[in-house]
Amino acid sequence: MTTDELVNLHGVTVLRCTPDGPALDGERAALDLIGDAMGRGADVVAVPAERVAEEFFQLRSGVAGAVMQKFVNYRVRLAVVGDVSRHLGESAALRDFVRETNQGGHVWIVADHDELGERLRPAG
Repeated sequence: MTTDELVNLHGVTVLRCTPDGPALDGERAALDLIGDAMGRGADVVAVPAERVAEEFFQLRSGVAGAVMQKFVNYRVRLAVVGDVSRHLGESAALRDFVRETNQGGHVWIVADHDELGERLRPAG
């Protein structure tokens, strides 16, 4: 298993998680990632989409809301990075949720690390 790595994107420290780590499947997993990020001085946790539990993308499960609330409470930003098109194709509500979430500054669902870097680029 490879280890998560710290990277600097436009002056922001990002904990880039590996695809083979534990699933982001609820509050406990969110707190583990937040603790790791805070312990390593990261402002953003970038989790590969394949590491995010299926329930996260099923809004009725409440997993996405619980996970996101933990990140907001601890003031650590979360980026789900990768292809989630299958999930988006299955749910209009999820498409709306992702669109609204991506308009904010705390939780993003992005296609790749380049898109995350663009979101972290200072304005001006």
